Amino acid sequence: MKKYFLPFIMLVIFETVAVTLWLTQGNIFYLFNFSYIGISISFGIFLFIKKYRYARRVAQLLVGLYMLVYLGLICGENMQIEGFWYYLFTGVFEAATIHYAVAKILGPLLFGRGWCGYACWTAMVLDFLPYKAPETPRKKIGWIRYITFAISLIFVSALFFVHAGNMERIMFWAFIIGNVIYYAVGIILAFAFKDNRAFCKYICPITIFLKPVSYFSLLRIKCDKSKCVSCGKCKTVCPMEVDVTDNSRKRKNGTECILCFECVRNCPKDAL
Repeated sequence: MKKYFLPFIMLVIFETVAVTLWLTQGNIFYLFNFSYIGISISFGIFLFIKKYRYARRVAQLLVGLYMLVYLGLICGENMQIEGFWYYLFTGVFEAATIHYAVAKILGPLLFGRGWCGYACWTAMVLDFLPYKAPETPRKKIGWIRYITFAISLIFVSALFFVHAGNMERIMFWAFIIGNVIYYAVGIILAFAFKDNRAFCKYICPITIFLKPVSYFSLLRIKCDKSKCVSCGKCKTVCPMEVDVTDNSRKRKNGTECILCFECVRNCPKDAL
């Protein structure tokens, strides 16, 4: 039963968050929301343990479509970074602010950038494109993420500065238009660089939160040096180009691991 420890722990973590928010916020929605996400992610990990090839994709679709379609389009919540700034500026701890606190600011201390691998609705689509592993050298243009981060902050700040009316409606359309732009840019970059995750590496503003916190992540891929034969397979299949054979926190691209477990799946010696 030890192999089922990880999905069990993930479920316990999300259920703890669900119950805590339900009781402290007095809103049963949080019980449903985080229970559903926890069950979906745990189910995906369970399927991976059972060696189902598309295990992570199942979790991506369950969580990504829920957040994009139900929370975003049906409920009208802007779950992008603009929504985070909006609720932060209004001093309201709900919706996007809670989502960011759990998944992208505090959560990475436990599970790193697992959000990117199992729940992101942008990556959910990009991962279906043909370039599962990068086919070209990594570009030195990661600085672009700071520009998109600044644009999102300036955009919401400007709305408050000019006292724009009907802010929630503006946030809803910002969510729709923002997602269209993200998908378009992500797909174009994937084909231009032959890398499905090019958007995540160079453009995504959320990585400004994720990368520094993920450095201290408790859940990490580690290498058993006694089994490793240095075949390089893990580096070849890694979509984020992480050197998982290095167990130090300073390993190459270490803060970009999305816990996709492609390295674990493809290691011929079960060293990971």
